[in-house]
Amino acid sequence: MGIEIKSFAVIRGDNPDKVNVALHDLEHYGHMRFASKPKRIEPNFADNLLVSVAGVPLRAKCNSAALVELDNNAGAAISKLRKIHPPAHVVIVSPRHDVYTELMDKSELYPEFERTWEPQHHNDTF
Repeated sequence: MGIEIKSFAVIRGDNPDKVNVALHDLEHYGHMRFASKPKRIEPNFADNLLVSVAGVPLRAKCNSAALVELDNNAGAAISKLRKIHPPAHVVIVSPRHDVYTELMDKSELYPEFERTWEPQHHNDTF
């Protein structure tokens, strides 16, 4: 049995509500386990993380962002993420990314992301 290496999810959105919905979707529809409470990070930092991890130029800046440590390895998290469609951009950061160590060292220093959004229950059937 190997050691499961954790990963981070960086959630970038137009506003805090979309980031909250995306966090909810990761947990409930993506069945991802959070190893810590989501943290609020500066939108510019999240934009820079995207460029660093994805290696592509930024197409649009975000206005709200969160970081959460996952109890899933990066491969499992990416696989689960592909099956859901959160309303915010989610980037998975693994130990192979240069910024991973910085996130491990500093993630506890960031303030907690305010999760005030409550999921709306609809009577729609799919």
